[in-house]
Amino acid sequence: MSTGTLDPTVAARIVAAVDAGFDRQLRFTADLVAQPSVRAEEQSAQDLLYAAMGERGLSMDRWQIDPAQIDSHEGGSPIAICYDDVTNVVGTYTPATNTGRSLILNGHVDVVPTGPEDHWARSPWDAQIVDGWMYGRGSGDMKAGLVANLFAFDAIRAAGFAPTAPIYLQSVVEEECTGNGSLSALLRGYIADAVIIPEPEENMLVRANVGVIWFQVRVEGRPGHPREMDTGVNAIDEVTILMSNLRVLQDEWNAQQGAHPYFEGVHNPINFNFGQIHGGDWPSSVPSWCEVQVRAAFYPGTSVDNAWSQLQQCLQRSESSRPGVTYLVQRTGFFAEGYVLDEGSAAEAALAAAHAYAFGSELETFVTPGYLDGRVFSLYGGIPALVYGPISKNIHAFDERVHVESVRQVTTTIALFIAEWCGVEPL
Repeated sequence: MSTGTLDPTVAARIVAAVDAGFDRQLRFTADLVAQPSVRAEEQSAQDLLYAAMGERGLSMDRWQIDPAQIDSHEGGSPIAICYDDVTNVVGTYTPATNTGRSLILNGHVDVVPTGPEDHWARSPWDAQIVDGWMYGRGSGDMKAGLVANLFAFDAIRAAGFAPTAPIYLQSVVEEECTGNGSLSALLRGYIADAVIIPEPEENMLVRANVGVIWFQVRVEGRPGHPREMDTGVNAIDEVTILMSNLRVLQDEWNAQQGAHPYFEGVHNPINFNFGQIHGGDWPSSVPSWCEVQVRAAFYPGTSVDNAWSQLQQCLQRSESSRPGVTYLVQRTGFFAEGYVLDEGSAAEAALAAAHAYAFGSELETFVTPGYLDGRVFSLYGGIPALVYGPISKNIHAFDERVHVESVRQVTTTIALFIAEWCGVEPL
C-alpha cells in the first residue's frame, strides 16, 4: 500500500524505526505520566520534555504565558490563577534544505485532577502496562500523544533521513481549562502549514468540535434557623432550581443540532456540566450562599459572545423568577469557540495516506462534543488543524488508560506524515 508520493522504501524504513524505538517511547511516556502535571504544577513535566528536546539538538524556547497578551486577544479565555510558573516549551527543528511544508506537532502536558486516588486500581501516577493498556492520569489525555510526536520525529532520523521543512514540537499548558497555552504559542510567532495534535481520538480525525464556556454562579439567599426555615431562603435549593433552568436551555440547543453541519447525528452534542458545588456554613443554618461551577458547550459557527449572551439571558430569567435571591455570575475559564476542519485539504489527504499505510484501513472522521486546541490554530492562525490520536478509555475518570498498539500505529502515522508533508532527504 502506498502513502501517495512517498517512496515505499522510505516508508518501510520509517516504520521499522518506529518499531525499533517503541520500547524507549513507552518508557519515556511512563516517566512523563509519573509527573503529576495538574494545572499550575506542570513544571517537572516541562523540565523533562525540555531536556529531551534539547538532547535531540532542537533549538529550545521556554516562556511564561503573558496574561496581558492573552486578555487582549479575541481567542483568550479568562485567567483564574497566577501564571508566574506557567510555561510553554517548544523545540524547533531547522532543516539544512528547506523545500517542504512546515509543521507544528502540538500537545498539552496539563492533566485534570485524579479524584480520590483510592478509587484507582493503582496509583494514577504509576504508568503500568496491563493487558495491552498503559494506565495513569494523562496516559491518554494526552501524554502518549505528546510523546508520539517526539518519537515520530526521532524515527525519521533513525531511518536515515532529515526533514526538509521546519518542525516545531510544542508542549503547552492550559488546554484543560482555557486553551491559553496554544494561543500563547501562536502569538509568540509559531506558525506552520499544518498542525497535528494527537489527542485521544480513537484512531480517527476530528472533523468538528464544540465551543466551551466556563462560568460560576454564586447564588445568595437568606440565612435562618431550621425551626423557622420559611423565614430564610435556602441558597442550595435555589442552585438546584438554577441547574434545572440551565438544563432547559441545554435541551433547546440540542434540539437545534439538525441545523449545524456534522452534528446532525451526534447524541447530545450540547452538554452543560455542573462540575463543582460549594455552599452553606452550618448544618443547622439555612444556607445563605451556594456556588456552582458550570461548563457549557455550544455549536461551532456560533460566536462565543452570542452563546454567552443566551446563557446570561437564561440566568437572568431564572434569577428574576425567584424572590429574595441574587445571582453573582463570573466567567472562570474557557471562553472558546468551536471549529470545523474544512474537507479536502492537502494536509488531510497526507494524513489519510499515512494512516492507511500504518493501519491498513481508511482514515475515518468524527465529531466530538469536547473542547480541542485545534480551534486556536484554525480560527486565529488559518492553519489546518489535524486532531488525530490513539484509542483511550476513562479519560478524566478513574483508571484512565491508552491502548499501547494504537499508540504505536499513531506514532507510525505521524512519522509517515512528517516524511510526506515536510519531505525528507538522506542524512
